[in-house]
Amino acid sequence: MTAAHALAAGMDTPALCELAGLPRHADPRDIRNAFEQALEELGMSLPDRDLARRYALRWLATRFTAGEVELDELASDDWWEMEAETPEEQAFLALLPPCTCCIDYTLGLDETAWEAQLHAAARALASHPTVGPH
Repeated sequence: MTAAHALAAGMDTPALCELAGLPRHADPRDIRNAFEQALEELGMSLPDRDLARRYALRWLATRFTAGEVELDELASDDWWEMEAETPEEQAFLALLPPCTCCIDYTLGLDETAWEAQLHAAARALASHPTVGPH
């Protein structure tokens, strides 16, 4: 989906077109190869893993505040392994359960209250200045 958004924004390269056309469950190696080629064609470099995770966390928070992500989707991608660098990242990460089966067990509080806290933390993270190198 991101590749399609990039194309719509005018970033038109052969590899980006290929990446946008790959099915959602394509071989991860094919996705990675097309992604790296698209970055090269665009004159961009791949960010380091920690910086990429920080961008992904911000994007997750932004999509969550827009209603594009369900609560159970927040409990994926091993966010508990990420080291937060800002108070906003820490606040959002602290509210993410480690897995979907743990949502009921780890919350121990009113789901409505948790969701409200999660929305507030997501809005704070999404509105925080842009992520950059350490």
